[in-house]
Amino acid sequence: MNAVTVVQLTDLHLRAEGELVHGTVDTFATVRRTLSQLVAAGRPIDALVLSGDLADNGAPEAYQRLRAVVAPAAAALGAEIVYAMGNHDERVAFAAGLLDRTVDPETTIDHVMRVRGLRIIVLDSTVPGRHHGGLTGPQLDWLASELSAPAPRGTLLVLHHPPIPSPVAGPDLLRLHRPELLAEAVRGSDVQMIVCGHNHATAAGALAGVPVWIGPALAYRVDPFAPAGRHRGFAGSGFSRIDVMDSGTVATAVETTPAPSVYDRDEREVLDQLAALGAGRG
Repeated sequence: MNAVTVVQLTDLHLRAEGELVHGTVDTFATVRRTLSQLVAAGRPIDALVLSGDLADNGAPEAYQRLRAVVAPAAAALGAEIVYAMGNHDERVAFAAGLLDRTVDPETTIDHVMRVRGLRIIVLDSTVPGRHHGGLTGPQLDWLASELSAPAPRGTLLVLHHPPIPSPVAGPDLLRLHRPELLAEAVRGSDVQMIVCGHNHATAAGALAGVPVWIGPALAYRVDPFAPAGRHRGFAGSGFSRIDVMDSGTVATAVETTPAPSVYDRDEREVLDQLAALGAGRG
């Protein structure tokens, strides 16, 4: 069976037109360029998962700008769109601008999408007025109910805040609180991977034996090896390609910061050369 391919875009931090993040980063230009690259690549993509901090300050205009570029790109790709909340998002504006819904600001935005047998569950890990993450008892009960029956191709669980530690002090303070509660819910389930953002630095780990993937941010990066005593952000962007295959689930970080090519060759020619050298699947 062909892989289900999901592209994760996280930490876009869009603002109103003319506003730059940290006074220097045109995040809208980065998002638009990245979506254009995805469409131009001509590769099959089943879902676009936008995993939080879609706006930088929750401005309604930011969500309108995002939807205006994501919707046509998804249509061109034939991909489903999955939106998740992040700590910089504002629930009322998020729901109105992206989901055409009216919500109470204290009500979490959790939902399920099914794509070619893959179940994608979104948990709203935001805590109003705070930047760390948390999950409520009703959310965990709902998750357990959803996971009680397996999906044909398993489940990707999407939430903004990572349930694992970070070696960077700032993100570590702001990660998901009480991750052991989530661990209990996913232990022994069909969750193939927990997909997060938030840290602005690509990382991987595990929770209750389930792989955890923290995708690269589109807006900018946090330096995970800054000089001692410094907290530093620098320019750079990327997205994640997540392939759910019969033989396993693989997440790959894809660099989108403009850079010169080292080589650009015909794929069939490369595969033929490798086959001639005796390469092949074991």
